[in-house]
Amino acid sequence: MSARNTGTVESPRVRASVKHLHASATKVRQVLALIRGLGAEDAERVLQLCQKDAAGDILKVLDSAIANAENNNSLSPEELYVVNCYADEGPTRKWGQPRARGRYFRVRHRSSHVTIELARYSEDDLEQKRRREEASTGGRGRAASRRRAERVRRSRAAAHDHEHDHDHEHDEVPEPEPTGGPVSEAELEATDERDEDMAEASDDIEADADTGDAEAEADDEEESE
Repeated sequence: MSARNTGTVESPRVRASVKHLHASATKVRQVLALIRGLGAEDAERVLQLCQKDAAGDILKVLDSAIANAENNNSLSPEELYVVNCYADEGPTRKWGQPRARGRYFRVRHRSSHVTIELARYSEDDLEQKRRREEASTGGRGRAASRRRAERVRRSRAAAHDHEHDHDHEHDEVPEPEPTGGPVSEAELEATDERDEDMAEASDDIEADADTGDAEAEADDEEESE
């Protein structure tokens, strides 16, 4: 029987998907299992705190689905939940690496297609959700979890930016610092004295070298006689 005959109205569904995600479907499904059936805001916090590599890409898909619901259907994120999410296997790029003794190791770069569907809570579910939020210390626990998840997200972003800047520090060549002002007379005199000392030292070295050459020639003449 159709929804019109039974008198029930199905909640509108909003979806967002990504194709050819550079992650295997098996790894993506592990993360999707954590958010299936959760509210949209709860799913965002779970993905922000998840340590899996695929969590960041799935969070982008979830944000896109929430934006579609807000802009296209005028739905609030507080009224949405993850009704369905799945990952299909995409094309596999085959690659290999030559090894010793003529061997060849096969490497498979797998991809996946991820889809997230959101739906609106029913009126009864929304009423129960509001009551639970009011009962949980006036909603202070939910606000604290939101602030904690936001702090974690900002700290991870700052750490990533710091590592990126540290990698480029070695590429930058420091420029010589300009002098603070005009050179004083005392500094000029000290520089002249240092130059004179260096000139005298070089003259002494040359004189010692000439003396040594003359003595060596005299010794050679004596030996020849």
